[in-house]
Amino acid sequence: MAKAEVRSEERVNVKPTNGLIYGLNDKPPFVEALLAAAQHVLAVFVGIITPPLLISNALQLDPVNTGYIVSMSLFISGIATFIQVRKIGPIGSGLLSIQGTSFSFLGPIIAAGTAVIEAGGTTENALSLIFGLCFFGSFVEIILSRFLHLVRKIITPLVTGTIVSIIGLTLIKTAIISIGGGVIAQRNNTFGTPQNLGVAGLVLLTIIVLNTSKNPILRMSSVVAGLIVGYVVASFLGMVNFSGLEGLPLIAAPIPFRYGLSFNFAAFIPFILLYLITTIESIGDLTATSAVSGEPIKGSIYIRRIKGGVLGDGLNSLIAALFNTFPNTTFSQNNGVIQITGVGSRYIGYFIAAILALLGLFPLVSGVFRSLPQPVLGGATVIMFGSIVVAGINILSSVKLDRRALIVVGTSLAIGLGVTYVPEILDNMPTLVRSIFSSGISAGGITAIALNWLLPQEASESSAEEMSSEDLASEA
Repeated sequence: MAKAEVRSEERVNVKPTNGLIYGLNDKPPFVEALLAAAQHVLAVFVGIITPPLLISNALQLDPVNTGYIVSMSLFISGIATFIQVRKIGPIGSGLLSIQGTSFSFLGPIIAAGTAVIEAGGTTENALSLIFGLCFFGSFVEIILSRFLHLVRKIITPLVTGTIVSIIGLTLIKTAIISIGGGVIAQRNNTFGTPQNLGVAGLVLLTIIVLNTSKNPILRMSSVVAGLIVGYVVASFLGMVNFSGLEGLPLIAAPIPFRYGLSFNFAAFIPFILLYLITTIESIGDLTATSAVSGEPIKGSIYIRRIKGGVLGDGLNSLIAALFNTFPNTTFSQNNGVIQITGVGSRYIGYFIAAILALLGLFPLVSGVFRSLPQPVLGGATVIMFGSIVVAGINILSSVKLDRRALIVVGTSLAIGLGVTYVPEILDNMPTLVRSIFSSGISAGGITAIALNWLLPQEASESSAEEMSSEDLASEA
């Protein structure tokens, strides 16, 4: 069979659960592209700025350094997104893969920085060590990306479908907390008030109504329209706080090595494992992006994109460390946006990259986005995260769910969701174990990979895995 025929067959492996308006290589008109890009930015903005804010607060950084690091997180997310969607040589997936600051590294980063300060070091010394650890750790993911084709028998559609489902299921908790008013509302006893639930419900209803429209413009703009409606209503209800805009500089100029780089091997060990976990999570995210974009989730094209995407992740994390911010990774939220809007065009990524980079350069503009109330955000993200679950189920639907597969999926889902909803189960475990398994995605993902590797396969399944070995060997 000719290679072109093989690729044609690969492209029909997964059908998106929603019909696509624009496929991977389509070029939407400017206005439609801008609308779709705005929805992606709104979906990831809070996710990008939250890790640097949490780290800065834990290290008690002053407002100037906090603002600068947050701005660089946005700026580098834009640069990283461009690299990922543009695909420069072997670097990048060439999919609509949006990059943002990873939550996985919060624990080790805060622990490493706090240790420096408790030992008498300055906050600048702490940041120097943190960025050094992030810089050298990125080579773990870069190296791993070159060998992903060797583990294709372990990371199969059964595993990736399970991981994608876990990603969506674990994110739903975050969306529900936002609907109730966020963590702050939980602390001040205003969580789940009728006002919060009403605003979130209005956003959700707006998105659903517009998304069911036959007009492609209304469908593509459903998320951003829902957020705008929610923002306006929340403003009239006094839920928007603009105090964070005071004292922000006009421009935040990127300065490489502003805090320097240092290294400590003991503090570096958790980073090695976390970059491995990030690789697993990225494989799941990229697989979900392929699925909702109507692209293959197995075969040579898929393997090449996964390898390029993980390599892009690693390189982007290295660039992030150089420009004074934290590791980057592919974001799950955007797969939900693709499915909701029906726009899987990678050219949207150029608009997203430009918007994120500009937001990073102009802190005042990003400050306006930071004022977005949590219930507004939750009303939009809950449907997007639910769509990610559907994407995972869609991947699993292409797999024969025999007794072995049910064990892999059932156990992995139980472990991943169990850790997510009862995180205190790990309180008495060593710090290293908590760092690895505190994320439901990593706990469930590692379980899925381990079981798929260890449990014996049926003969028919084993032979099926060998079908495209020649194509995969050529990609190596």
